[in-house]
Amino acid sequence: MDRFTRRRFLAAAGIAATAPALDVMAGQGGSPQNAISVEKDVVFGKGGAMDLRCDLYRPRPGTEKRLAAILLHGGGFGGGNKETLTERARPYAEQGHLAIAAQYRLTGQAGWPAMIEDVKTAIRWTRANASSLGVDPTRIAIVGYSAGGYLALTAAGTQNLAELEGKGGNAGVGTEVAACVAYYPATAGGPPPSASPATYVTERFPPTVLFHGVADTTVPLESSQRFFQVLRDAGVPAELHSFAGVEHIFDRDPAFAVACARLADLFLDHHVITPRS
Repeated sequence: MDRFTRRRFLAAAGIAATAPALDVMAGQGGSPQNAISVEKDVVFGKGGAMDLRCDLYRPRPGTEKRLAAILLHGGGFGGGNKETLTERARPYAEQGHLAIAAQYRLTGQAGWPAMIEDVKTAIRWTRANASSLGVDPTRIAIVGYSAGGYLALTAAGTQNLAELEGKGGNAGVGTEVAACVAYYPATAGGPPPSASPATYVTERFPPTVLFHGVADTTVPLESSQRFFQVLRDAGVPAELHSFAGVEHIFDRDPAFAVACARLADLFLDHHVITPRS
């Protein structure tokens, strides 16, 4: 993206182009008492015989909004890991949310529906441990990137659907989510024989915001545009933000990761934290 376009985007998002980098960790500007804390490799359930782990990015004390954002990495279902979410999770914690970067089984480890079962396990664990995590159990958002976007949208549309719940832990705890955030999501279908998330869209689908690059050739913008229209037709509160000149995984640029997290925060505040019309 050229400098002029990037500056114009940041200005539109309400972020000065010269804004300093996020102060997210002790030792990177800011005291340990006033820093985002990170807890790595917390076991949240089982995927078959495998321990499923997550990383917790806790907001600074005094900034908490008591909302948990469960983040799901991309990688085409066969690759990627929660470590790739580090620079995406931190901006969510900066907005006052508990960001949970969650692991799920890949296609080389298990077949469908293992991936979505692991996502449901993460949701149940978050709800079951809401008190110790410092969040409201009714304020759980699911956030996904590319293939993780497919899983996030599918989880949003299949809340408490018995055949996709799995047996990863905390049986009987609900898998409702209050909102969904999907970055350049794969929406045409995941690993065979899974269905498109659009299959599950009804008026009960949670409020959803989509982010997509106009120049994306891996998952074309039209994919999110079609899904956005499906949401609108069902009467689901939804937003689609498209960004000119950027391709797939455009938020690897920290400026875009921050900007999208702030836009997502505005959406979550409007529809979950302090709902209003």
